[in-house]
Amino acid sequence: NYESITYEGYGPSGTAIIVETLTDNRNRTASNVRNAFTKGSGNVGTNGCVSFMFDRKGQIIVDKEEYEGDADELMMTALDAGAEDFNKDEDSYEVLFNDTATTEIYTDPDSFSEVREALEQAGVPMASAEVTMIPQNYVDLTSDNDVKLMNRILDMLDDDDDVQEVYHNWN
Repeated sequence: NYESITYEGYGPSGTAIIVETLTDNRNRTASNVRNAFTKGSGNVGTNGCVSFMFDRKGQIIVDKEEYEGDADELMMTALDAGAEDFNKDEDSYEVLFNDTATTEIYTDPDSFSEVREALEQAGVPMASAEVTMIPQNYVDLTSDNDVKLMNRILDMLDDDDDVQEVYHNWN
């Protein structure tokens, strides 16, 4: 029997981290997650200690190079289908995401499927489409040691087979 468990905690310089797991051994997973936080100078907190700093949203990323249509038409299609927000960078319609010019469309998790289907029917190529946790604000790590510790936490969590998703507010 597998169960879904969410852990929340803090990393270096107060970065907020949410870890979603799926496990058949609660004790092993708790130990592994706690160990990752400890080795990265962080600590596991109680449920709800950082989740209030994130919003669960549907996020659809459209690569500008793949989409040949008009930005306003894309925005209207997304908003008409139920999207909450459409990010355009001022006049240019570019938003940097993984060093690629993209447009980000945010939805309520309940209307995510309808928006995604409407964009698919309109022939909009999507780089990614998922329901995720979006931080309300971001933390910049200025110390090289803090960056090293944060990367250590993320690497250890990434190596754990029980960990499904990791969300953080590190910029």
